[in-house]
Amino acid sequence: LCASSYYDGTIFHRNIKGFMIQGGDPTNTGKGGTSIWGKKFNDEIRESLKHNARGMLSMANSGPNTNGSQFFITYGKQPHLNGLYTIFGKVIHGFEVLDIMEKTQTGP
Repeated sequence: LCASSYYDGTIFHRNIKGFMIQGGDPTNTGKGGTSIWGKKFNDEIRESLKHNARGMLSMANSGPNTNGSQFFITYGKQPHLNGLYTIFGKVIHGFEVLDIMEKTQTGP
């Protein structure tokens, strides 16, 4: 999706200090987004992958097997998410940007 410019112009529509920041919705409403296959896809949970650090990158979903294009990045350990969200990466550089994102004022 990145290579096809799918995410160009999208925003991080959800930002919760101490928890995570979420983006990947081309409608910028938090309700849209489809996968590269044009439909939702199944979870790909690996027991060995955990939300055990700052910067874990996972698919956002609205329940089991409802992955589209939205994703989130954790601001810290979030063990309650283990087994519920597909982890597909982690931040390895640029934590200072993640720090700035977490401190950004949101809402009215």
